[in-house]
Amino acid sequence: MAAIHCTTMTPTKLELLTEWLPKQSWYLGDASTPELVKAGGFRLDDPDGAVGIEFMVVVDAAAQEPVAYLVPMGYRGAVLEGVPGEALIGTSEHGVLGTRWIYDGAHDPVVMAQLRALLRGEAMPQHQSKSDTPDPTITVHGTGPDDGLDVHVNRVLRPAEAAPRSSGRLVAGWTWPNGTAARGVLAAVVSR
Repeated sequence: MAAIHCTTMTPTKLELLTEWLPKQSWYLGDASTPELVKAGGFRLDDPDGAVGIEFMVVVDAAAQEPVAYLVPMGYRGAVLEGVPGEALIGTSEHGVLGTRWIYDGAHDPVVMAQLRALLRGEAMPQHQSKSDTPDPTITVHGTGPDDGLDVHVNRVLRPAEAAPRSSGRLVAGWTWPNGTAARGVLAAVVSR
């Protein structure tokens, strides 16, 4: 189980995401700087203990209607080779672990392997900010990917429990800035 360190990160994850998110093709905001608030998420463990894995839900409160985004992240102690440049969210100085290279988890093979394992029932979602604590609010419906199937990460989240034409889906919750709770599909099994 991955340990959660009570320490600082400079810059913070939200500061890095504020710069990175507007550059993504799936970002729905305008040209202004987003006003991001952490709204939910969970962690997965890397069986080898080398990569920190977090699925963070952030809400852009600057938009006329707040928009929830899912950003899976892989925290690494070194550069990840063979990924496109836009996969790097940024680097941050971790108070315990030193420099961390933070990658968009959709481009990180360890993050995606663990997401597939979760959808197959072979991994346990962990609480976002507590060490060694499963998160029972994360639910998997159906079966995970096998031959001929892959996983699609929903970047823009909408409240709903079902994904159309999906044999498996990962459902979790987040909180809107006004305090209202929502649940939606974070990832779904799709045909390749």
